Amino acid sequence: MHHQWKNLSMTFGAALCGALLVGAIMSLPQQMTSGTYAEQVNTAADARENLNTAQGLSSAFRNVADAMRPSVVSISTEATAKVVRSRGGGTIPPELRRQLPPWLGDDIFRQFEQQQDMQQPRQTGMGSGVIIREDGYMLTNNHVVEGADKVKVELSDGRRLDATIVGTDPATDLAVLKVEATGLAAVKLGDSDAIQVGDWVLAIGSPFGLDQTVTAGIISGKNRVQRIIGDGEGFEDFLQTDAAINPGNSGGPLVNLHGEVVGINTAILSRSGASAGIGFAIPIGLARPVVESIIESGSVRRGFLGAQVGDINPEIKEEFGLKVDVGALIRGVLDGQPAAIAGLQPGDVVTHINGKPVASGTQLRNFVASVKPGTKVQMTVSRNGKKLNVSVDLQERTDDALALFNGGKGGNTEIGIQVEPLTEEMTRELNLPGPASGLLVTSVEDDSLAARGGLQVGDVIESAAGQPLQSADQFNKVLEQAKQSGRGLQMVIRRGNVKLLMVIR
Repeated sequence: MHHQWKNLSMTFGAALCGALLVGAIMSLPQQMTSGTYAEQVNTAADARENLNTAQGLSSAFRNVADAMRPSVVSISTEATAKVVRSRGGGTIPPELRRQLPPWLGDDIFRQFEQQQDMQQPRQTGMGSGVIIREDGYMLTNNHVVEGADKVKVELSDGRRLDATIVGTDPATDLAVLKVEATGLAAVKLGDSDAIQVGDWVLAIGSPFGLDQTVTAGIISGKNRVQRIIGDGEGFEDFLQTDAAINPGNSGGPLVNLHGEVVGINTAILSRSGASAGIGFAIPIGLARPVVESIIESGSVRRGFLGAQVGDINPEIKEEFGLKVDVGALIRGVLDGQPAAIAGLQPGDVVTHINGKPVASGTQLRNFVASVKPGTKVQMTVSRNGKKLNVSVDLQERTDDALALFNGGKGGNTEIGIQVEPLTEEMTRELNLPGPASGLLVTSVEDDSLAARGGLQVGDVIESAAGQPLQSADQFNKVLEQAKQSGRGLQMVIRRGNVKLLMVIR
């Protein structure tokens, strides 16, 4: 009760009334409690009827875990100790020699000063993998087995088998292993394109060496690019999940509630090194052609378009006068390569490929890389607001092709730009005033020194520090000289028909 009786010398009548009032009030909580309890009983009954939903989800988790158990393996690796020749401690100063006891002898000094062979400690690692064929083929991450001389896999029944590395692909961080065994339980590969944000998934593997660990979560995001594979030049399209992924989970499967593998657990975003609820898995749609190519030939053969591609944002749209909001922007094409042969031009936007929408330059790049060389693909292109259909015969992505494509190009990561020498053809295609001289800015990183200084994609750097520019190497040397002098780099920029004076500090 909230009232406090301050006057205790009341008359009997007043006291009697007070007693009746108190009795009424004191009986109220019991009546309320009885009514509330009855409601709780009814609610509990309804809840028990609805428990089937929760039990159904629990049963689904349990069934998936049981179905996947014989298909998930633990992987241990070993890199044999290497002998490294290192110099000794160097020459012992004469003053120190005089302070040492004479019984040490000259042999001690020579041993100290001569070169010595040192043995590095043996390196071991651990990870997870998944059986993809009954005859012993398994899929894992490249970083799990990279540099390993010995690889062993442990099956769910405790058998430990030697594994050979069939092939690896650092560009996607994938590797295929093979063990001499038959009758293994191969997984079913799912459709990573069909999975949606919010869908339940299970991550299975051996975190911290704890084999057959199962954690549950949802798909938190799709099409994530973290630039962590292949020194930032790899092919990424991560599925993001909050299912706990920890060291040792790498290479294990991310599975939907149909028991289908939709991803290969690969990385986490964490300050501590342990799960923080942000994990990344390579979508099986990206992994599938890599696996097939490795099993078929021991290596990966990729399609090659011969074009620079990028994403579209409001600034790019306005700058290039684009008529579409999403797609893959063709920033440049290489003479004599598939894009140029098919008639693609800088400024084109690829909106569809083989009838499927293209949302970004990354998506187009990944698709082309997943296609076998020699394949003909159909592209829908927006050019100055007009819709075009273009047929492209993809060639093979080789080191020679990449060297040809990158020939003469370069940039400076310190200030955040990529440039290439301007040619007469570029001048015509980009509708720039002649003659062709200087360096065309093809990429500007967000919040970089170049971006803050005002440089934009499509600018032409005619000169820097008073020197006309002909190559990326020349530009880098001029920039380094300006850095050493402590002064900003003064540049003359041509933007359309206007010349601008700009300083990068």
